[in-house]
Amino acid sequence: MTAPAFADDAEGGPPQKASIERLLEAEPRLREHVERLEAHLRRVEERRRALLHIMGDMNELNKRFGQRRKAMLHILVDYEQDRRRVARQAERLDNSRRALLHILQDVHRSNERLADGRKAMIHIMGDLRETTEEVQHREHELRDKQGQLVQAGKLATLGELTTGIAHELNNPLNNIGLFVGNAIDHVELGIADRDRLLAELRHALQEVRRATAIISHLRTFGRAAPVSREPVRINGVVRRSFSLLHEQLRLREIEVQLDLCEDPVVIGNAIQLEQVVINLLTNARDALADAPRKLIHIESAVREGMVDLLVRDTGPGIDEGLEQRIFDPFFTTKEVGAGTGLGLSIAYGIVKEHGGTISVVKDTGGEGATFLVQLPLPAEPPAAAR
Repeated sequence: MTAPAFADDAEGGPPQKASIERLLEAEPRLREHVERLEAHLRRVEERRRALLHIMGDMNELNKRFGQRRKAMLHILVDYEQDRRRVARQAERLDNSRRALLHILQDVHRSNERLADGRKAMIHIMGDLRETTEEVQHREHELRDKQGQLVQAGKLATLGELTTGIAHELNNPLNNIGLFVGNAIDHVELGIADRDRLLAELRHALQEVRRATAIISHLRTFGRAAPVSREPVRINGVVRRSFSLLHEQLRLREIEVQLDLCEDPVVIGNAIQLEQVVINLLTNARDALADAPRKLIHIESAVREGMVDLLVRDTGPGIDEGLEQRIFDPFFTTKEVGAGTGLGLSIAYGIVKEHGGTISVVKDTGGEGATFLVQLPLPAEPPAAAR
């Protein structure tokens, strides 16, 4: 290692340097000291360099620590956000748990109420079953009573028709007696007019058939009507009903006009429908007792899937406000003992059972009363009808 250089003085640098070298050579301790200083300087230099490396590493570490600190701050921020989010979720879960507890309690109470309701429903169903059976029993009894009432109404009608039927049968019997008497006279007198004798006997047989038909229809009308339904011709019902009352109407000098359309067919019971027409005819007959003009007009027509049957009379008519009451059972405008008040009520029930309606039509002419019976036509034309 070389000795450190000293600055030259103003007058002469080299002589001074030489003196220093001589001084150094003369002084070994000074040289040793210089060497120690140089060694120390080298160590200091090495430490400085090491310190520079350490400072560089420290700088790098500081940079890395700064980045990690920033990352840690982000992590902490995210953690705080996650913690708050988890806290909110925990709060919501707690609220949900409480709500679920309330729901479970409500469900439990609802189950208890449902169990109570089921028990009550079982009792109600039992009561309803018993009530239904009772209603069915009452309906069955009501149908029986109504059938009995209809039958009683028919018998009452037959009782009223007794006089007319007696006259209706008296005419063919008188004719039979006359024809048979003529035949006997021809035989006793020995008149051999075979053709005339056969004609008299044929006339007698025709009258027998006429009386037989009247009695047969009375027996058919008088017996209990079956509940079966079949195709029925309305015009035939009107004509058969009129035949039973023909003699009574003739004796009372009541004119009857039939204005019937082409024979419409309905599904029903012929005997019951005859009872409806007979009740309307007897009602009109009684209304015409004191009328100056005695006329009954029966008209049938088909309109909009219904058969309309109109029965008009020229009597005094029906008072205002009684259009609905006249169909009530036992309601009558006749004098005491002149009527039962069941005729129109029975007719109303029969028409209702056939799916139709019966009503009083307000006549704009102001004369008499008009009853309208409407019966539904079948959806398909029936194959055969009575």
